Amino acid sequence: MSRPLILASTSSIRLQLLRNAGLDVTAQAARVDEETIRQSLEAEGATPRDIADALAEMKAARIASRSPGSLVLGCDQVLDFKGTAFAKPTSPDQARTQLLSLRGQTHSLLSAAVLYDGGEPIWRHVGQARLTMRDFSEAYLDDYLARNWPDISHSVGAYMLEAEGVRLFSRIDGDYFTILGLPLLPLLSYLATRGFIPA
Repeated sequence: MSRPLILASTSSIRLQLLRNAGLDVTAQAARVDEETIRQSLEAEGATPRDIADALAEMKAARIASRSPGSLVLGCDQVLDFKGTAFAKPTSPDQARTQLLSLRGQTHSLLSAAVLYDGGEPIWRHVGQARLTMRDFSEAYLDDYLARNWPDISHSVGAYMLEAEGVRLFSRIDGDYFTILGLPLLPLLSYLATRGFIPA
């Protein structure tokens, strides 16, 4: 028997990935002020990796405090471009600015996951993928934004690799699940090793 898991997120793609893997999972919104936390961590000199890990833990801790006997998974994804963390764009103009800065360049996606059990963190992992954008034209970019806003507002970097965003790239190195925001393979391996799911 698999142990039930609570996903501390409203991310439909993460929930779908976990359910597709055969896990017994429900989702609850963690409701943390990500932007304020992110700005505070950046002011303290935190790296993009530290920010992703901290936000994932805060989400897991928030739900675990309400359900201390449950297995709770918190996740967060940060785009790291030359040491600067990108957040989800809040407007088409911001998305355009982000994509122009990434055009022809390589950046990293950092997908953090923290697992709580009994109200305490028991496992954490930060997966990394490296993505290189092609030198697309501004005309294509404007059409892309017109077709895909507001859907891409839910994605760091203003693209969704599982949709038209894949056309922005010339090279991708890394795990597909990590790119979608969840280091699924390390998580499943840990859950099986600990006996939380059948091995």
